[in-house]
Amino acid sequence: MSEENEYIIYLALGSNLGDKQKNIEEALDRIEERIGNITALSAFYLTAPIGFQSDNIFANCVCEVLTSVNIYDLFATTQLIEKEIGRHGKTKNGYYTDRLIDIDLILAGDRVIDTPELILPHPRFHNRSFVLDPLCEIAPDLVHPVLGKTMREMRDEIVKKKYHICSTKR
Repeated sequence: MSEENEYIIYLALGSNLGDKQKNIEEALDRIEERIGNITALSAFYLTAPIGFQSDNIFANCVCEVLTSVNIYDLFATTQLIEKEIGRHGKTKNGYYTDRLIDIDLILAGDRVIDTPELILPHPRFHNRSFVLDPLCEIAPDLVHPVLGKTMREMRDEIVKKKYHICSTKR
């Protein structure tokens, strides 16, 4: 693997099959072995599946990692870790499915990348409570490099949409 200067990445991890906590902890161990030092880790959040029907709830968390691994090698390593733990394909017939482990690269410093292999920041994380809630726990003031909003601001926008909060004049 080629190396760059050290930078911080954020990874979102999820599992909704088997021993969810063990699956995530195994992935975290491999991340530390191959990618870098985990400098912050959120609590585990239990959430319903989004984008597909399943009776299996997810355990989700976000970690902050200090790394010097080339971003493309790093991304390939996360995909390899998923396969080693037992993940086979991201979707089935174009639809999300249950999974032993899912590792999404959310942010990598202030990098903005849009290639067929990798898009950063992750293109949908700012609309996902299961990523923003744990991300706000460890980095609430982190700013999205494209949208210019903090993680807390983006999470609050989701909450307002979810509950249709509006102000009234009296």
